[in-house]
Amino acid sequence: MHIRIDAVDLPGLTCPAPADNPFSTYDNVHVAVQRRDRPAELLDPTPGDAASATWNLECTTEASPDGVVVKGPYVQHRLGRRFVYLSWGTVDGDGLFTMFRRAKLMLDSVPADVLAAAASDGLLVGRLGLTDANGGPLCARVDPPRITWTAAAC
Repeated sequence: MHIRIDAVDLPGLTCPAPADNPFSTYDNVHVAVQRRDRPAELLDPTPGDAASATWNLECTTEASPDGVVVKGPYVQHRLGRRFVYLSWGTVDGDGLFTMFRRAKLMLDSVPADVLAAAASDGLLVGRLGLTDANGGPLCARVDPPRITWTAAAC
C-alpha cells in the first residue's frame, strides 16, 4: 500500500515565532515528512509558499484483531498509535533544515472501512490544508475533519 498526502494552503516562507522564542519570525520555512526514528531524514522538503505539496509513502499493511495495521519507514508508532509526522523547519543558506514545529497525521483516525479499502486497493490519500487558524504552520494532532482520508486504486 502507499499513502499519498496532498496538501494545499501552505502558510508562506515566513511565520511568527512563539513569544518565548528569541527570534521574532521563522524565515525560509519548509515542510517535509519525517522518517521514523531519524528526525534529520526528511522526505521532499517543500517551501512554505508552494501552491501545494504532495508526498508519497511506501507502506505495508497487516490484519490484526483491531483492524489494519500500517507500517513503513515514515510511519511513526508510539504506544500503538500510528501517525505520519509533517515537520516544519527553517532552511539556511547551506540547506540545513532546523525543525521548529510538527503536525501528527493520525492514522488511527482513518475510518476503518476507508483503511480496509486502501489496503485492498493500494492507496490511502490524505488531503489537508497546512495553515492553522492563526495563519501559521499547522501543528499538533491532525484528525478529521482537518484531514480527509479516502481510498483509491494505485
